[in-house]
Amino acid sequence: MKRIAALALTAVMTLSLAACGGGSSKENTVNSAEDLPGKTIGVQLGTTGDILSTEYEEADDGTKVERFSKGSDAVQSLIQGKIDCVVIDAQPAKAFVEKNDGLRILDEPLTEEEYAIAIAKDNTELKEKINQALAELKEDGTLEAIESNYIGDEDTVGKNPYESPADVDRSNGELIMATNAAFEPYEYYQNNEIVGIDPDMAQAIADKLGMELKIEDMEFDSIVTAVQSGKADIGVAGMTVTEDRLKNIDFTDTYTTAAQVIIVRE
Repeated sequence: MKRIAALALTAVMTLSLAACGGGSSKENTVNSAEDLPGKTIGVQLGTTGDILSTEYEEADDGTKVERFSKGSDAVQSLIQGKIDCVVIDAQPAKAFVEKNDGLRILDEPLTEEEYAIAIAKDNTELKEKINQALAELKEDGTLEAIESNYIGDEDTVGKNPYESPADVDRSNGELIMATNAAFEPYEYYQNNEIVGIDPDMAQAIADKLGMELKIEDMEFDSIVTAVQSGKADIGVAGMTVTEDRLKNIDFTDTYTTAAQVIIVRE
């Protein structure tokens, strides 16, 4: 009788821990992209991961997509066992896995992609200037140095932060950048300041154009509207060029390659 009572008490304690967010014992059932049909997939609203996962949802095979305003919210839902996996960009995925025990990234990427800067369709002059600045930043190694400062090896990460030249003439006005600062290492908050690969790249572009960079943080799915309406000059947020987005906005030349990956529980 004592053994039965002890077992019952253990079961109650286990249920209580799960209810209080103490962890989930739900077994992982996603080991490749082939396992996605019929699963519940977490994504950040409006991202490429959302677009790709929606294709699974529309296949009418029982797949469900849970959309979150932040990737971190999707990851927490995965940890709690409420969803089966998260589809998100590779570098943010690495940051999430490093900060949360019990998660891993599947070896095979779901898809590969390239990031570019969103810009209004009628803003051709600014687009040409930014493309020229990007070409120069690629040629002189500045763009590579910015990336390696955030996602390089232990000899480069944090060792070579971008610094604007002291003699930049900023008489050409403001360059307003719309972003979603919850996408480490591309854009995130550090000491109440938005930092990351994209802000540094945008600053380097602003320096080339003789402009003052101003960053506006907003929900990811609001960025296209902000650029389209003129509230922002550019949208820089690890954004992939897609046919759907091209209906409303234009893009500059691409500035880096990336991938969509799948995060699962260990």
